[in-house]
Amino acid sequence: MKRLLIENGTVVTLENPNRVLPNHAVLVEDGRIAAIRPQRSAGKVRAERIDARGKFVMPGFINAHMHFYSSFARGLTKARPAGSFPEILRNLWWRLDRRLSLEDCHASALVAGLEAIRHGTTTIIDHHSSPHALKGSLGIIARAVSELGLRACLCYEVSDRDGRDIAQAGIDENAGFLEQCRDHPDGRLKALFGLHASFTLGDRTLRRCVRAAEPYRAGFHIHCAEDASDQEITRERYGCSVVRRLADHGILGPRTICAHGVHLRSREWDLLAQSGTAVVHNPQSNLNNAVGIMDLRKAVGRGVLVGLGTDAMTSNMLEELRSAVWAQRWLHRNPAAGFGEAVGLLVRNNQEIAGRYFRNVGQVREGWAADLVCLDYFPPTEMNADNFAGHLVFGLSQAAVSTTIVDGRVLMKDGKFAFLDEERIAARARELSRALWQRF
Repeated sequence: MKRLLIENGTVVTLENPNRVLPNHAVLVEDGRIAAIRPQRSAGKVRAERIDARGKFVMPGFINAHMHFYSSFARGLTKARPAGSFPEILRNLWWRLDRRLSLEDCHASALVAGLEAIRHGTTTIIDHHSSPHALKGSLGIIARAVSELGLRACLCYEVSDRDGRDIAQAGIDENAGFLEQCRDHPDGRLKALFGLHASFTLGDRTLRRCVRAAEPYRAGFHIHCAEDASDQEITRERYGCSVVRRLADHGILGPRTICAHGVHLRSREWDLLAQSGTAVVHNPQSNLNNAVGIMDLRKAVGRGVLVGLGTDAMTSNMLEELRSAVWAQRWLHRNPAAGFGEAVGLLVRNNQEIAGRYFRNVGQVREGWAADLVCLDYFPPTEMNADNFAGHLVFGLSQAAVSTTIVDGRVLMKDGKFAFLDEERIAARARELSRALWQRF
């Protein structure tokens, strides 16, 4: 039996209710949390040991909407300036994804995954696109996820923007990967059925996607009203709102993720709540693209399960959390608005969303997956379960992640990757991205 003992730390369980347990030890056996005990009663155990003195031991962070493929956009200067979100898609993202090779997809995922590990993100729900390197792309990304040791849920975004044949290839890629994951022995790999957005998907393609997903009882992962143009085009072409259209096609449900939701109306929030569909807020991306800010208070008040994602702007979930807080305060012109709602996205709702695909992730709890992080933090004021959120946003968010563990396997210890060669991975990524930029 493989054992790991994390000693002398302050354990933050993120259960409901949350517990903050100073000077405790966490025993991990075969990838699961076997015991959480006061240090004095931890006993002598034959195990690999990690000294967490001066550290907070927490569940690994969950990123509920990510794009592994976007790593090679960093530093790219060849894209034409964009004055609107549709222009951002046309000038940057759709030009980039059309030029990706399968090797690019693999290297890009490795780069993004290393950054996730560095910032304590252990579970990623990804949304992929590479229309001219499509077949086998999810398998390639799954290979990178396995090499990294992360937990991930993958999908390919089907779209009509590149023609009927590529749309069908995207459907086939999703179905093939769902089949691969259905009986996959590795519980760290799951699948959704990816869709780009309402405005790039015709009715015929949506019907084909629903039919292809049905044998697997798969949920969908789709961009939803990220920009006002999604609503405008959908109303013009189909005579209804984005969420109404998705509901009519059978896309909504408790296993489906609608990313962004910036331009949703009250009736649409109600449809999402009634169907149990999750929505993922991506504040930094929305601000960067100047598309607007989702109203968290309205969404949560109407009973929608809202999670937090980065949309590949970062792999740092604590940075994203802070952005969510500031964005809500600006939206409502109120320095007291949105704090509790924003914190809840990361510490409660993301674990509920991930729990729809993975078993027992997001809490330090006996019998749950040993996805754990250690953060260096000496609180300068009293800290307990009642004021943990304040320390999280204003203190722990600035702390360094020293150790990242997934399924009981140490991926990073004392700030150093346990088995991955970051220098080699980055060097290869620079070679590939240079060639990609020449094709751009």
